[in-house]
Amino acid sequence: MDFDLPETHRQLRDVVRAFCEKEVRPNAIEWDKQERFPKEIVPGLAELGLLGIRIPEEYGGAGMDTTAYAVCVEECARVDGSLALTVASHNGLGTGHVLAFGNEAQKRKYLPKAASGEWLAAWGLTEPGSGSDAAGMRTTAKRDGDEWVINGTKMFITQGSVGGFCVVLAKTTPEKKQKGITAFIVEHGTPGFRASKHLEKLGMRSSDTVELSFENVRVSDAQRLGQLDNGFIDTLQILDKGRISIAALALGLGRGALELSIAYAKDRKQFDKPIADFQAIQWMIADSRTELDAAALLTYRAAALADQGKPFSREASMAKLYASEAATRVCNRAVQIHGGYGYTREYQVERHLRDAKLCEIGEGTSEVQRMVISRHVLGA
Repeated sequence: MDFDLPETHRQLRDVVRAFCEKEVRPNAIEWDKQERFPKEIVPGLAELGLLGIRIPEEYGGAGMDTTAYAVCVEECARVDGSLALTVASHNGLGTGHVLAFGNEAQKRKYLPKAASGEWLAAWGLTEPGSGSDAAGMRTTAKRDGDEWVINGTKMFITQGSVGGFCVVLAKTTPEKKQKGITAFIVEHGTPGFRASKHLEKLGMRSSDTVELSFENVRVSDAQRLGQLDNGFIDTLQILDKGRISIAALALGLGRGALELSIAYAKDRKQFDKPIADFQAIQWMIADSRTELDAAALLTYRAAALADQGKPFSREASMAKLYASEAATRVCNRAVQIHGGYGYTREYQVERHLRDAKLCEIGEGTSEVQRMVISRHVLGA
């Protein structure tokens, strides 16, 4: 059993790391303070292939595998969780839904623009009154001849105001609940489709997160994505791979915080010696490294299973659950190691802690992951 990444993936990691150190780290704190989506970084992401990681080359993408996807997200998160969330959600949700369930015309229309960065992708499932409970969805799509009329509201939508298109889940046969939901592609600028509210958040503050409103939005049947009433079933597959990316994001946030803590502990002196010499600090660092290594094994196991075409739903939930909660603990220790400085925005670890919390909530809460895992274990 080989626990090392293939050489190609190690080279990819080094390239992404160099880009993030040069282009992202000097700006990440300021982007976070301004709560501003950094549009200027998008061309660089596209040039590296980070906006078309899983898109086949025939559609202008990089054609990489799930393991490469996890590597890219982890390296981005090591420096900036918000940027990593942009990469993860663009690739795994909006673009991923078109890639997995779009017809050939839809793929040729949307995937090249997504890979080039011309259009970022958004994905709309969650609503103000329904998160984990998809049956509580209130957004509807009603057939009117060759068109569909969409009405409703979506909440917590990443890239919602900067995306070129959004994959929207809506009830098409309400009496069937989850089995009556269909996906549609709605382009930015479609009449009645707008970002109605920008959300102020604890963390991931330079990631674009908004409320979306749909008021009599008309789309042709050609914009229907996948089979009628099969949208939620398709969504479950999208979320499985998305959970691998969130696990990788959490892993990167934790690793970045640990690296900063080690450097600080070696440099910071108390009682005439570096605080790294104190056992209390050493034990925090030991616990953090152990938890992150365990999270990495879970994350890359799930990615490897996905690449092999084997079932990975349980493993993805395990990775997402453990990595997200471990990252919060690691980032909390990082703030503790930095002491009073760690509580200020002058140092980066407080941002890592704020960003890490989202990983326990987004793309299925920790409670939902435990539900998924237990159902697999119990054969339910």
